[in-house]
Formats: sequence, structure tokens, C-alpha cells
Amino acid sequence: MAKPLEGGCACGAIRYRLKSEPMFVHCCHCRDCQRQTGSAFVLNALIETDRIEILSGKPEPVGMPTDSGRPHDIYRCPACRIAVWSDYGRRPALRFVRVGTLDEASALPPDVHIFARSKLPWVGLPKEVPAFEVYYDLNALWPAASLDRRRAILGGQG
Repeated sequence: MAKPLEGGCACGAIRYRLKSEPMFVHCCHCRDCQRQTGSAFVLNALIETDRIEILSGKPEPVGMPTDSGRPHDIYRCPACRIAVWSDYGRRPALRFVRVGTLDEASALPPDVHIFARSKLPWVGLPKEVPAFEVYYDLNALWPAASLDRRRAILGGQG
């Protein structure tokens, strides 16, 4: 990253800064993401929790039901309720930052499209970005440095 990326909620109560580039960016087309965002997909930047600097406010976790049954907490602004990031599977060291909450959302294009089996039929996927019906092999797609970062925070945990 040329400069740290900043973002926040709609009302401005929550402001944050990414202290490094994310490990990887997902564009997820699963039904859970469609339902929870009210949109066709969600863009999530996977980054270590300690690499998110909260500049103002305190996002509140809201537990969400999922088709998989795995826990999913969406961290929202307590005032305007905008989702700023998620914790999938209660892994406190890892966050999925909602790219759309960044001031410069265009700075983080997706590295992969996942759960394309449930993408809406009118959404086109670019040929230059890998797409998978469900999920993919991290070791095949993630840069080595990102895999090292992921192992450092999660060890053998998925």
C-alpha cells in the first residue's frame, strides 16, 4: 500500500485505518452474504485484527445465523448500524473488513470470487480474477507472505 487505507461507517462515528495491506480480498457470492448485505455479493479484505487501528468509536459485534451453522459476528456501528467488518468462526485474530466502508474502496479489488454457484445470473465475472463454485485451495492462490501471516495468527486453525 502506498499509504494506509482509512474507512468508516456512514455517520462517521466509527473510523479506522488499515496498518498494512490485507492478506487477500474475497468477493463472496454466497446466499448468506447476499442476505446479510442486501446485495449481490460482498467484498471482504482479510486482515489481522491487530493491523486495524480504530481511530474513533467502537464497533459492536452482532451474531448472525449462517447456512453453515458456523458462528459469524458482524461488527457494526452502534449509531448507524453499518457493518464495518466480520469475524467468521470466532477467530479473534482475523477480520474480514468490508471493502465498501473504505474511503477508497477501489484500492482493494478482489483477488478471487467465491461461491460463484450462487451468484446472481446477471452478475458477470471478469476473466482475469479466479472464480470458484464454492471455495479454493489457499496454498494455490495466496501469496507466500500472506500464507505466512495467516499461519502466524491461526496456526492450524481453518
